[in-house]
Amino acid sequence: MLLGCIGDDFTGSSDLANTLAKGGMRTVQYNGVPNTASDRSVDAGVVALKTRTISASEAVKQSLAALEWLRRQGCRQYLFKYCSTFDSTPEGNIGPVLDALGDALGAARAIVCPAFPATGRSIYQGHLFVNDRLLSESGMEKHPLTPMTDPDLRRWLARQTARGIGHVPYDVVAGGPLPIRDALKAASASGSRYVVVDAIQDKDLIAIGEAAEADVLLSGGSGIALGLPANFRRAGLIGTAATHWKGIQGPGAALCGSCSTMSRRQIAEHRKNYPTRVVEVDAVVDGTANPVEYAEWAIGHQHHGLPLVFSSADPEAVAAAQNRYGKERVATAVEGFFGELARQLSARGVRRLVTAGGETSGAVVSALNISSFEIGPEIDPGVPALKARDPDMVLALKSGNFGSAGFFEKAADVLTGGVLR
Repeated sequence: MLLGCIGDDFTGSSDLANTLAKGGMRTVQYNGVPNTASDRSVDAGVVALKTRTISASEAVKQSLAALEWLRRQGCRQYLFKYCSTFDSTPEGNIGPVLDALGDALGAARAIVCPAFPATGRSIYQGHLFVNDRLLSESGMEKHPLTPMTDPDLRRWLARQTARGIGHVPYDVVAGGPLPIRDALKAASASGSRYVVVDAIQDKDLIAIGEAAEADVLLSGGSGIALGLPANFRRAGLIGTAATHWKGIQGPGAALCGSCSTMSRRQIAEHRKNYPTRVVEVDAVVDGTANPVEYAEWAIGHQHHGLPLVFSSADPEAVAAAQNRYGKERVATAVEGFFGELARQLSARGVRRLVTAGGETSGAVVSALNISSFEIGPEIDPGVPALKARDPDMVLALKSGNFGSAGFFEKAADVLTGGVLR
């Protein structure tokens, strides 16, 4: 294994695995820290964790366990992957995990670059934009678990770590790999452990990746990996990995626990032509929403197309539920509901499953006890088709704001082996 990656949620990890696989690296996503060694044919291993919203101390513990496993596989470089909207709180978890990984590896510095232009995420003057809006005006400021109220990555990260934070501005990045490399060295020399690097286009991320060829630790969204396969290819360490994808026919379902703007738009689009059913947060919390009953409903509506079960209310409704029951209780209840629903669907023969929302996807994968994924074709930017061996099924794990309006229908088609339209 050449590149070892640690993702703080399951959807982001599949996004990263997709980027590396498209770049020609033989990539496997491991869900949790494996108990056995990787196959020697694997170039890039992505250990998917569910650490984005747990306590910082537990996130550090799990991330270090993943790092130790990856080091045993012989990796030469490591990447800590977090969301392209830098989802975190003032207490963490990005800063504490970076501190722990950097200390363990003896890293002189780590790039911080969550840019992902294909989905509208860019960094300019150290500020994170979502399309033409600052992060704090994009809707992310209303996120129920990690409200992002400050678009200045340097300022936000400084609340999570005591290490020095530098910046490489866009006029340097536009000059290409050599000026970026010089700026990174200068930032390290001035005492910066972490360096926020501007990026607006994919070519910027490719240049950043080349500039960081010798760095032991990098961090960012999946976009930061765009330039990494070429580094290994120039060194003669990889060739071109062939991807053999074959979908699965059979019953399917979609589950959505995300309340993001795009997820709610996708729900509205899907319900125009396909069966949908809402599960109310109050019913989930008080236990009156029965996953078995919802699974039977989904099985009974297969002939109408892909059935969708969703809990995605508007942010105000979610905030009201959190005020009634508490954030942690609501999150635990909703994740538990979708995890059990996924188990019930699998037991009833569902072999195609589309999930929306990082926490929902993590709950589903954990509930199904899927140890690893084969990476298939990209459905929409950042969202690949995935194949599990046990149970034998195909999945699409979508971050809340990713995907086109008709994503659910499109994903269901690709998971059968259909051709992308």
